[in-house]
Amino acid sequence: MQFAMATKIIGVLLILFSSAMLPSLALSLFANDGAESAFSVGFGATLVCGLLLWLPTHSLRRDLNIRDGFLVTALFWLVLGLFGAIPLWLFPDLGLSPAAAIFESISGLTTTGATVITGLDNLPSSLLLYRQILQWLGGIGIIVLAVAILPMLGIGGMQLYRAESAGPSKERKLTPRITSTAKALFGIYLLLTTACAICYLIAGMTPFDAICHAFSTVAIGGFSTHDASLGYYQQNSVLMVSSLFMVASAINFGLHFVALQRKDIRVYSRDSEAAFFLSVLIIATCVVCVLLVITETFPVQDGLIHGLFQTVSIATTTGFTTQDFSTWPLFLPVLLLMLSFMGGCVGSTGGGMKAMRILLIFRQGMRELKQLLHPNAVIPLKIDSRRVQTEIISAVWSFFAVYMFCFVSMWLALLATGLDFTSAFSAVAATLNNLGPGLGEVASNYASVSEGGKAILCLAMLMGRLEVFTMLVLFTPAFWRH
Repeated sequence: MQFAMATKIIGVLLILFSSAMLPSLALSLFANDGAESAFSVGFGATLVCGLLLWLPTHSLRRDLNIRDGFLVTALFWLVLGLFGAIPLWLFPDLGLSPAAAIFESISGLTTTGATVITGLDNLPSSLLLYRQILQWLGGIGIIVLAVAILPMLGIGGMQLYRAESAGPSKERKLTPRITSTAKALFGIYLLLTTACAICYLIAGMTPFDAICHAFSTVAIGGFSTHDASLGYYQQNSVLMVSSLFMVASAINFGLHFVALQRKDIRVYSRDSEAAFFLSVLIIATCVVCVLLVITETFPVQDGLIHGLFQTVSIATTTGFTTQDFSTWPLFLPVLLLMLSFMGGCVGSTGGGMKAMRILLIFRQGMRELKQLLHPNAVIPLKIDSRRVQTEIISAVWSFFAVYMFCFVSMWLALLATGLDFTSAFSAVAATLNNLGPGLGEVASNYASVSEGGKAILCLAMLMGRLEVFTMLVLFTPAFWRH
């Protein structure tokens, strides 16, 4: 284990991360809103600690091994989440405990969108901007990590790309060099963010709100500048813009890259994962809209608009809301929560288990049914006419089993803190899937969750963002043996 190299990388990350506080610090100084001291201390502490970690090791030049990669990947969100909490903790008007500030920071960086803060409409703009920046940085961090870094380590969702399908190669990098891949993905991320902000502005948002919501929409985060989230806006055009960009951000960014490179939108229709994801989304939207209208929860037009928006928001694990969907009739709240387990596509900013895994599990189940009818037949599992290797199927089922085990374990742990059955279930589902809003006591915010419960949910957010195994491997004795 090369702890010196890991220390150097974390130091560099902290130095870079400290600059994320500068826009909010500048806005706070300009507006004289009282938050300047919190951002000044946060910036200084993060920068100094980063320098202290980097300076003793800055001359080291060594390649990372697999264990170093796991450690740095896990520390990326943990350490940045801790330091990102400093301004939130120090701002006196929020009155957050250290645990609550860390929860809010990790929720932002993991693009979960669960919040413990109320009264957003009365908070200074500098603090609102900071929360959105946390999510935006977390979103691009996820994309670069998933597509440019995790394949080198053989972990995470991009390992599934060995299955290969149309569009970007599921095994090769998008460009010959990792740095070029990261730059290409950042360019697409920035392009989507800019386009989203412009569309929000045209739809009727103020410039500040348009920028802030573009950050959280493309990052699939869900933080808003208003307590009512996007329900604050009465324009249907805002909800349509948001729905469009949530779907775009939940699709593999590698597909966006290839589509732009080839100038051919048919790339999306040829990709099995994207087609499966959109099919599930369309079917779920139809069910939700029809039931909202039939039960007279909304008039026809409102039912269609809110049903579409809320289904897309929850299914993509963004977490924006226009209504308290937990009060909707029949099984709709549970259906929407279940959709978050699928989440977005591999290589997107979405959370959940990813559509590719669900697709492979479904096709494996269908193959087993056929095998029962034809026991002597050889029935290969294919994705886009390409055979999926047996070890990939085994890895998917292993991931599913571990994911469910972690879900149940944290659900029981949260019940032990005193949270009721429904609230505990939905809180773990919403944080492990990086969704945000839940049901019951956590439908609007997580302020009522105990300090111990917040710690459990922080772990759930990190595990969900790092796709479980990356965190769990750190707790095995074999990882720390020489």
